[in-house]
Amino acid sequence: MILTRRNMILGASALGLAACGSGGAMRVGPSDPAALGPEFRPMPNASFDTWVQAFRGRAQARGISAGTLDVAFRGQGYLPGVVERDRNQTEFNRSLEDYLALVAPEEKVAFGQRAVAQQNSALQSVAARYGVSADVLAAIWGVESYFGTRRGQIPVISSTTTLAWEGRRGAFFESNLTDALRMIQSGDARPSELLGSWAGASGHTQLMPNAFQNFAVDFDGNGRRDVWGDNPIDAFGTTANYLKRSGWQSGQPWAVEVILPQGFTAGIGKARKRSVSDWQSLGVRAARGSLPSGGSAAILAPMGLGRPAFLVFRNFEAILRYNPSENYGLGVSYLANRLAGGGPLVGTFGADQYGLTLQQRKDLQRGLSQAGFDAGKPDGVLGNKTEAAIRAYQQAKGMTVTGTPSPDLLRRL
Repeated sequence: MILTRRNMILGASALGLAACGSGGAMRVGPSDPAALGPEFRPMPNASFDTWVQAFRGRAQARGISAGTLDVAFRGQGYLPGVVERDRNQTEFNRSLEDYLALVAPEEKVAFGQRAVAQQNSALQSVAARYGVSADVLAAIWGVESYFGTRRGQIPVISSTTTLAWEGRRGAFFESNLTDALRMIQSGDARPSELLGSWAGASGHTQLMPNAFQNFAVDFDGNGRRDVWGDNPIDAFGTTANYLKRSGWQSGQPWAVEVILPQGFTAGIGKARKRSVSDWQSLGVRAARGSLPSGGSAAILAPMGLGRPAFLVFRNFEAILRYNPSENYGLGVSYLANRLAGGGPLVGTFGADQYGLTLQQRKDLQRGLSQAGFDAGKPDGVLGNKTEAAIRAYQQAKGMTVTGTPSPDLLRRL
C-alpha cells in the first residue's frame, strides 16, 4: 500500500472500493468498463498522448522493452476521474468513529470471520514464516479489499499514467508506472489483471507497484508473485514481508484499548512514550483484561480525552509504515481484535457536533430513506448523500434548507 501511497487515504474499503456492506461476497472479474463511471473510462487528451510518447523513450532507457510498452498501453488512456479524486482527497478525512464505522461494522466483522476461517491455513503458514500476527494480516486484507471481494477495477497503467502526466506528484507516479511495466515484463502480472484503486494500488492488500517490487514474494512457489488472483496467499506473504522489514517484532503487541483515569494529564501522542509500568502507575488500565508488556508505548486518544483511548506499541509503528494514518493503524488493530473474537470498544464516542450518537445518525439516515429521500446505506457516517437527502427533505417540508442533521430532524422522521 504505501511506499508511500497517499498519506491521507485510509484504506480501500473506506473509500468505497471495498464497501460491500451487505455482507455477501462480491465476485471479482476482469475490468468491466461499463461497471465504472464515465470519468474512469479513457478519454481523448492530446497532451496526455504527447506525454506518453515521451515517456516511452524514458521507459526503454530503464529497461522496458518496446513490446512490453505496446502490450501494456493497449486500450489504456487518460482517466479524468483519477485527477478529480487526487485533487479532492479531503473528503476521506474522517473521525475515528466514522472510520471504524466504515472499516469494521458488525456485518463486516461477521463476514470477515468466515473469510478468515476459509484462509486460516494460509494465514497461519505466512504468520509462522514471518512472525507477523495472522490477525493483523487478516485485518489489513479486510480493510484494503473487504477480504478479497473488492480488489479494484481501474486499470493500473491508466491510473498511474494519468497521475504521472498530471504532474502534482509526477515523479512518484512515473516511478510506479515504470514498476507496473516491470511487473508486466517479468510475467508477474498481465495488463488485464493489473486492476486496482484510482491511485494505482492493486491486489488483495492494495499494493502500489513500487511496494510490489520491493516486498512481493512468491509464497506458494508457483513461479509468480500473484497478489491479484483468487488465492490470496502471495498477498499475505507480501504484506507480512512488508511489515517484518518495517520493524515488526514477533510475539509483541501492537495496540490495546485502555481506560484513562479521571483528571488524566500525562501527555498523549506517539512521541510521548513510557513503559507500561509507568502508564499503570498513572492509573491507565486495560479496557478488557490486563495490559500487555512490550517495551515502551504511547497513548492515542484521537477524539480527545473521555473518548476511546489506546496504548500503542512498536508494532503499531510497523502498521503505520503500511499506511501512515493513525486512524488506519487503529482501524486495523480494532478489526484484528474483532476477527479474533474480541468485543466492541468499551469506551464510547458520545454525541457528535450535531448532538447525535452513531446509532441516532443511522436512524436518521434510515428515516430519510423510508420517507423517500435516499440517504444511502445507514452506516451513521454523514456524507454528501446524506446531506443531499436532508436538503431535499427540508425543502419538501417547507423547512429552512441547511442540509444539517439535528435531534429535531430525527424526531420529525
